[in-house]
Amino acid sequence: MITYVKKLLQSTSKKKIALATGGFLVLSGMTGYASYEWTKETVTLYTNGKEQKVRTHANTVAELLKEQNIKLKEEDFISPSPQTKIVNHLTVKWEASKPIVLIVDGVEKKLRTTAKTVKDVLHIQQIELREHDQVSPNVDEVVKENMKIVISKAFPITLNDGGKQQQVWSTSTTVADFLAKQHITLRELDRVQPTLNEKIQPNTKINIVRVEKVTDVVEEPVNFVVVQKKDAQLEKGKQKVISEGEKGIVAKQYEVILENGKEVSRKLIKTETIKPSKNRIVAVGTKVAQPTLASRGSDEVAQELYVIATAYTAYCGGCSGTTATGVNLRANPNAKVIAVDPRVIPLGTRVYVEGYGYAVAADTGANVKGYKIDVFFPDKSTAYRWGKKRVKIKIIK
Repeated sequence: MITYVKKLLQSTSKKKIALATGGFLVLSGMTGYASYEWTKETVTLYTNGKEQKVRTHANTVAELLKEQNIKLKEEDFISPSPQTKIVNHLTVKWEASKPIVLIVDGVEKKLRTTAKTVKDVLHIQQIELREHDQVSPNVDEVVKENMKIVISKAFPITLNDGGKQQQVWSTSTTVADFLAKQHITLRELDRVQPTLNEKIQPNTKINIVRVEKVTDVVEEPVNFVVVQKKDAQLEKGKQKVISEGEKGIVAKQYEVILENGKEVSRKLIKTETIKPSKNRIVAVGTKVAQPTLASRGSDEVAQELYVIATAYTAYCGGCSGTTATGVNLRANPNAKVIAVDPRVIPLGTRVYVEGYGYAVAADTGANVKGYKIDVFFPDKSTAYRWGKKRVKIKIIK
């Protein structure tokens, strides 16, 4: 019994000692923990704009980020620098960079950035936009991960549209794309050089020829035909107009091709008679005159000459229709008049011209010099038939 009590007392003492020892260790641990926590620094950490309070034993900003499982990349934003020593109440700002793709004139570049907007990216990359350059997305767009920023730098193009030339700035790759962006429409017959699918480079010259096909109707006069009828009652060599001719009118329809407003071709499509012409009827005398000039008592021949005789009308080029002596040939188409060189045949002289008949020297002409005369006819066809010939002329006293 006594032995049992001793053992019990011994066991109780050991437990008290163990309990006391355990309590001492716990107290020591708590004191150590409190001391450990007490020596930490308080840091305000901003991660991608989110604020948090952090207590740390880190010596530098880099160690702090490592504690927070933040892997710092070269392009990330960190302030202050990673080598900065941690002090109490330090503010650390970290912003993760985003991967983006920057494409300038087809050249691709992959990079990381902390820029907020597309405009900021361009500023950081020292890319200056000119007035006509294009960027997508818009410069105010917020940067997102894996965003593609495409920049097309504008270059000068010389545009000649229908003869009107100007310089235009463009970012287009082909002629067709350029025309679409400039709101230029090609019609069916228009031509463009270079071709629509051809790629354009700085200072390319684009030439547009505006082609039009139009119809042009032109009314033209049609000369009448002179019809001669023999008249046995009329003295040979004389003519008499029985019926005046009238010019007709025809309408000619042309297909006209215009390039830049200027005519380059004309094709006759059809001809339509608006007013038919009316023939001029002329009686030509066949009666032989009696008596002959040589036998006429009152018509004494003073001189006979051989001359070169041509013919003219009152409507010839440069003719006024009035002779040098004042005879109105247009009002007197049946007048028998010749033009002479007054130094050879004086004006007012009565003559007899072989093949023409009696006439008066009442006119002059620029080409009538020396032994040359011009006989008057009322119409071109008769004058043409006369032609140019050598004839005998008799000067009557």
